[in-house]
Order: sequence, then C-alpha cells, then structure tokens
Amino acid sequence: MATFLLKSEPSEYAYADLVREKKACWTGVANAQALTQLRSMRKGDVAFIYHTGDEKAIVGLAKAVSNPYEDPKQPGTTDTGAPKFAVIDLAPVKQARTPVTLAAIKADKRFADFALVKQSRLSVMAVPEALATILRGLAGL
Repeated sequence: MATFLLKSEPSEYAYADLVREKKACWTGVANAQALTQLRSMRKGDVAFIYHTGDEKAIVGLAKAVSNPYEDPKQPGTTDTGAPKFAVIDLAPVKQARTPVTLAAIKADKRFADFALVKQSRLSVMAVPEALATILRGLAGL
C-alpha cells in the first residue's frame, strides 16, 4: 500500500465534502508530473488530503477505491495506453485530529526533501513511507 498526498482548494472541494458524499471521483489534475503520480495510484492506496489556500494543511486521510481510469470528460490515452487525463475514486478514511500545516512541515528538517516542500505547486505526490508514518503521527491518523 502506497501513500500519496492530494491537494484541493477547500472552497472547491473540501475533505468535509468527501466525508459527506462518502465517495468521490478525484478530477482536475492536468500537470504532467502530477498525472504520472495519479496514474501510479492503485486501489487500496491511501492519500493525505491537503487543503491549499488559506489553510495549507493536511486535514484528512482517504483511500483509493478504484484504480486510475480515463476522465469521462477528457477521454483519451497516452502512447503507452494509460489514461491521458486520469481520475481516481476516493473514500474518506479519517479526519486529522490535528491538521498538519505546511509551516510545521517546512520547519521539520525530516521533510527537507519532501515534494510538498521542494515542489509546492505539485497537486499529486507520492509520500515516502517514513514520512507518511511521521505525518500520520503528527495528524493523529
């Protein structure tokens, strides 16, 4: 089971929306590097949900309940047969007891090479297992 981080603007789609809906299709990823990460997710993988904007914090944990598939609104595949614009279905797992802010992550030297710190605009990223364990502890997940 791999761990990822998915960013969302809470005014567009908040973790509370995912909890209320119980399942959602994660759409809107357009950046090539973020799409590569999204395409690597598999059913059963987990993802920290990170609110951008004013919050800038990990607020919850979700689980992939599907493998990536073609975005019905943007069909097509790559030369390798992967969905050109991939989407994935997510279900909520648990809300963070303590949101983990970007400031706290940046202040912790263990995260110096983490993509959230080094490539802050990337909307989907893998989280190395050692860092995922630390983040779960900090968030109370």
